[in-house]
Amino acid sequence: MQYIPDEDNLADEDIEMIENQEASSADDKAMAATEDIDLNSYSDDLNEDDAFEIIDAANEDISIRDAGQGQLYSGLDEFESDSYDSDDGEISDSELAQDGCLDDEPLDLTNASPARGKARKRSLARSLLYDLIFYAILIFACIYIIPNFVLQRTIVDGSSMEDTLMDREQLYVEKISYHFNALKRFDIIVFYPYGRENEDYYVKRIIGLPGEKVQIIGSNIYINDELLEEHYGKEPIKDPGRAASPIYLGEDEYFVMGDNRNRSKDSRNEQVGNVKKENIGGRVILRIYPFDRFGFVD
Repeated sequence: MQYIPDEDNLADEDIEMIENQEASSADDKAMAATEDIDLNSYSDDLNEDDAFEIIDAANEDISIRDAGQGQLYSGLDEFESDSYDSDDGEISDSELAQDGCLDDEPLDLTNASPARGKARKRSLARSLLYDLIFYAILIFACIYIIPNFVLQRTIVDGSSMEDTLMDREQLYVEKISYHFNALKRFDIIVFYPYGRENEDYYVKRIIGLPGEKVQIIGSNIYINDELLEEHYGKEPIKDPGRAASPIYLGEDEYFVMGDNRNRSKDSRNEQVGNVKKENIGGRVILRIYPFDRFGFVD
C-alpha cells in the first residue's frame, strides 16, 4: 500500500520547524549578547545596576524581534486563510475592500480642483479677448491704414497715358515714397489736380523735379536747358502749352505729362499747372487688371 503524505500536515510541520529554528537562533543571539558584556572589564566605571540595565536593553531588543516575527507568521496565516478565485487567480473586490485597498465610494473627480477649473476659464477668456483685439486691429489696418497710408487700388480713366496704361486698367499705388522725397523722374503718379478736397485725380508721368527749369521747344523737352532723352511719348508733341516759356519749379513742385502727349491734360495746361507735393496721392507700381497685362509698371 503506497503512502500519500498529507500536504496540510506537511505544511504545519514545516512552519513548526521554521519557528523552532528561529527561536533557537534568537536564544543564541541573546546568549551571545550577554556573553559580550564583560562586567569585570567595566568594574572600574560601571556598578552592578548599570550592568543589569545593559542586559535588560539587550533582552528588550530580542523581544521586539520576536514580536515582529510573530506578526509575520500571523500575516502568513491570514493570507493562507483568505479565499481567492482559483479560475483566474484574481482577488475579489470584497477582499480588497476588507484590506483597505478599495474605498467604500468611487473617487469623484468632478470637483477635484475648482480653482484649476476657474484658472482654465480665465485663461480661455483672456485668449479670446486677445484674439478679438488682434482681429480688430487687423480689420482696422485693412480698411483704414493700408488704403490711406500704404497701398491703394486705382482705375485708369481715359487714354492720356496710352500706350503705357490703357483705359479702365486697374493699378496698385503705393503711398509712401512721396513722403520721403523718393519720387524720381519718369515715375508715374496719381495726383489731385484741383486739391485733395476734390475727388478728381489724374495719372501722369513725372518730367520735371523740384527746383528745375522746364521748357518745351518744338517737340523736344529741355530740363535746365539740356535736352531730355526719353522714349515714353506716343507721338511728337504738337502743343507745348504754357511750357513754351521756361517754367521754374518750386521746392515742392513737379512737372507732369501724359504719355499720349497730344491727348493729355497735364502741367502744360493752365488749369493743372505744376503739381504740389501735398496733392500727390502715390506712385503707380503694379497693374493688376487685365490679367494678360499683369505686372509692374514702368
